[in-house]
Amino acid sequence: MIIGVDLGGTNARAGLIEKGVVAKSISNKLVNKHSLESTLEQLVGTIEPLMNEKVEGIGIGVPSVVDIEKGIVYDVVNIPSWKKVELKTILEERFKIPVYVNNDVNCFALGEHQYGSAKPFNSFVAISVGTGLGTAIVINRELYVGVNCGAGEIGYFPYLDKNLEYYSSSSFFDIHSTTAEALFFAAKDGDPKALQVWQEYGHHLGQVLKVALYAYAPEAVILGGSISNAHKFYEESLIRSLDDFMYPSLLKQVKIIKSKTENIALLGAAALVPVNTTAAV
Repeated sequence: MIIGVDLGGTNARAGLIEKGVVAKSISNKLVNKHSLESTLEQLVGTIEPLMNEKVEGIGIGVPSVVDIEKGIVYDVVNIPSWKKVELKTILEERFKIPVYVNNDVNCFALGEHQYGSAKPFNSFVAISVGTGLGTAIVINRELYVGVNCGAGEIGYFPYLDKNLEYYSSSSFFDIHSTTAEALFFAAKDGDPKALQVWQEYGHHLGQVLKVALYAYAPEAVILGGSISNAHKFYEESLIRSLDDFMYPSLLKQVKIIKSKTENIALLGAAALVPVNTTAAV
């Protein structure tokens, strides 16, 4: 058994995974994010109920740059108290089993690669949209992470008066004094204003896809994250925003796919742990 953990800017989620199946999962909303001690205890409190003597290791995805070898995370997005956290050491001392740490969107990509929609592809880009925007790159069936998992941070490319992330993550909905969740339900009810805002959002997310396509020319782009649940409301404008892409022949070969596998981030985090990890820490 392995515990996979997905630490987001809003929630901490953990799943007990056996043979590629999430047997049990726990999700807790993060509070008091300005306190490192408090957030670490919240994370531990999410993992602890899943622990048993059969758990061989913990894999955890974090929205930040990561020193993979040492398991140190830096400047965690949307958790201001996490500037430099020796997460691997902290959790190994607490639970006495091996811990593996990586960027959260890399875990999403790894999950899609092993269990989800990306299985048929040699090279693809995974884009996760939620509290923030993250991108992961798989080339020839291998994650490309760069130095400290810094590869793929295209959300920080300048765009309009801010950057791509601002207009394609939850920040975008602040502009309209609402939330993605509220707009999702309004759009389901056919509210014209909500549908219009989702179309606008799709245009902005389309600019993110353009950067990914120009930079990596992948076989596929896999869209995930909480905002991808509203995919049907912005899919049309997203595709339309690609009309001026400079290489139509390339665009015709790229598959744009919404993630369909439940708990894919937890499965991807668990996949960080080598099979048959038995050494105690």
